[in-house]
Order: sequence, then C-alpha cells, then structure tokens
Amino acid sequence: MEALKQGADALFILLGGIMVLAMHAGFAFLELGTVRRKSQVNALVKILVDFSVSTVVYFLVGYGVAYGTHFFVGAEQLAAKNGYDLVKFFFLLTFAAAIPAIISGGIAERARFWPQLIATAVIVGFVYPFFEGIAWNQHFGVQAWLKSVTGAEFHDFAGSVVVHAVGGWIALPAVILLGARSNRYRKDGGISAHPPSSIPFLALGAWILTVGWFGFNVMSAQTLDKISGLVAVNSLMAMVGGTLAALVAGKNDPGFVHNGPLAGLVAVCAGSDLMHPLGALVTGTVAGALFVVMFTLTQNRWKIDDVLGVWPLHGLCGTWGGIAAGIFGSQALGGLGGVSFSAQLIGTMLGVAWAAGSGLVVYGVLKISLGLRLTQEEEYEGADLSIHKISATPEREVNW
Repeated sequence: MEALKQGADALFILLGGIMVLAMHAGFAFLELGTVRRKSQVNALVKILVDFSVSTVVYFLVGYGVAYGTHFFVGAEQLAAKNGYDLVKFFFLLTFAAAIPAIISGGIAERARFWPQLIATAVIVGFVYPFFEGIAWNQHFGVQAWLKSVTGAEFHDFAGSVVVHAVGGWIALPAVILLGARSNRYRKDGGISAHPPSSIPFLALGAWILTVGWFGFNVMSAQTLDKISGLVAVNSLMAMVGGTLAALVAGKNDPGFVHNGPLAGLVAVCAGSDLMHPLGALVTGTVAGALFVVMFTLTQNRWKIDDVLGVWPLHGLCGTWGGIAAGIFGSQALGGLGGVSFSAQLIGTMLGVAWAAGSGLVVYGVLKISLGLRLTQEEEYEGADLSIHKISATPEREVNW
C-alpha cells in the first residue's frame, strides 16, 4: 500500500507539473497576441528560453535556497520513493519559472534579450526562492513570529503572493526603468494606440492559462490524499467572477474580458483551500474590476507602459488575494478558519517590499552596467528582426 501511495503521489504531482508547464504556452500566446506584429517571434522565444534558464538555475541553486536540499547525489537516491522529490522539484520549478514569464509581458517590445536572461537567472536563482523559503518552508522564523503575534501563520496555498504578487512587483521597477515604447506617449500629451496584434492568439493564451490554472491550484496539495474539490470549485468561481467584472468594467473590450479570468484566478490562489465558493466569487469579482481600473490608470494617466498589465494583473490582484484569504478564509464569512487578517496583511506586505526592492536593484544594476533597452533603430525595426532576424509572417520566401 505504501508503494502504491508513493506511485500515486508521484503521478499526481507530475500531472500538476505538466499542467503548469502548459501554462507557459499560455504566457507565450497571451504576449504574442497583445504585442504588435513585429514582436511576436520575440514573445515566443523569450518564454521558452526563460523557462530553460529558470530550470537550470532553480535546479542548481534556487531549490536549495528555498528548501535547503540539493540533487548532487546518485541517481539511485534520486529515484527513491518513485522519484517523488524530483517531480516535486519539477512542479515547483514551473511556479518559479512563472516569474520571468510574468515580467516578460511588462517589458515586451523594447527590452534587450541577453540582459533579461541574466535577470531571469538572478531572480529564479535567489530573489524568488528567498521569499518562497520564508512563506513555504519556515525560513528565518518569520512564520513562527507571525503566529506568535497574530495567532496564525501567513497562508498562501497556491501563490497569490509568493508567485504572482512577487512577479508583478518585480516587474514594476523593470517597466519604469526601461521606459515606454517609442511614440507611445507623445510630447503634446497625447497617447498613441498600440493595439493588440491578434485577439484570437490573446484569447488562446488566456484559455491555456485558465485551464492549466486548475493544476496550479488544485495540485498545490502536492499529495493525492490532500486533494480538495473545494479548491477546484473556488478557482472556478473566482475565474467567472473576474471574467464578468472585467466584461462590465471594461465595457466589452475583449482584451479585458480575457484577462478577467486570470485576475480572478491570481487572487484566489492564496485562499482557495479555505474560502466558501461565494467568498471566492467575490474575491474574483473584485480582482477583475481592480485589473481594469488599474490597467487604465497605469497606461493612460500615469503613463507607465506595462504592455500586458502585469503589475495590475499579478502584482495588485496577487496582493489583493493575499489579503482576501484573511477576509473570506475566516469562519465568520463562511471559510474554514485558521487564518488571521493581520498575518495575511503583514506577510503580503513583506512579499511586496521584497519583490519591489529586489526588482529595483536587479534591473537598476543591469541598466547601469549592460543597458536594458534596444536602440531606437532596433525598436523601430522590431524585436523580431533585430534580435531573431526573422518575422512571424515573412513577406516573401527565398527560393533556392
């Protein structure tokens, strides 16, 4: 029976890892559909290469920073318990690699390729796993301190703060340091429209992410005996709440509509194992409206050219999700309890401060030392031709 359980757990978390791996295709197509046509190839290449760099640095360094373990032992040891420790690494890697995928959308169309890969290595090798270890592995006694002060630890079941808020708040200083795309904001105060290149691809990316998210959330249980249908239904309710709120607040705009479910899912990650489905619906609805309002403010009033709106979507909705777990996870509002609003607020703010500060340092150093941005000529030509020497739809083919 023990061998059967080990095999079932390994298969369970492996399937979760595969579902979250598929979400990276969603990141790629969401970015591909949102950027202009001259940056579509770059969007696809960045996500795949960022994932590959993330795998190497998380295997060699990052996983050890977060969990104090390593894989520098014999294969016989690694294969013990059906290789569960290895597939657990795979599952958690797909979370870690989401950080550069999130950042990619914010800095799209004008960022240099190699400096961003260096940033990916630093972020996935140290910045992300440092906070991951605090939240999910009791590092530095932070959770124990929170429990002694507030009566509960910081609760983030599937990463509203650990993954999404951290990714979004790292991206914000990167976007600001990089500056807006050329001609996005005119000298006369006007704003030039940079419409999405493909609503169908944008929608495809959103759908892939939405489906994969049920692996992201439900399989965060990590073993089969801890699986909860409550997590699945709460994810569903938050998803539809975010969609409907974005539909109304965004006045039928398809870009908002397809980001709405993602906003709801970002927000429900933290408390999806605690909330009542109606609480999850409210959490997702608030997130969908929050995304539309804050995306509009950042782009139009504050003139921060966050191309995919990753700070509102992941940074702010992830922050809301961490706090919402302390509200709707309470028994008074139909939740399972065992969570403290104060602990959620403090833990969330710690994650935000660490991410924003780290993003400022990493991208500030890269800007000073190597430069972050394509030249004006390269940006005008487009990232596809400037970096990859081919466009998504070549106008002519060479006949050999």
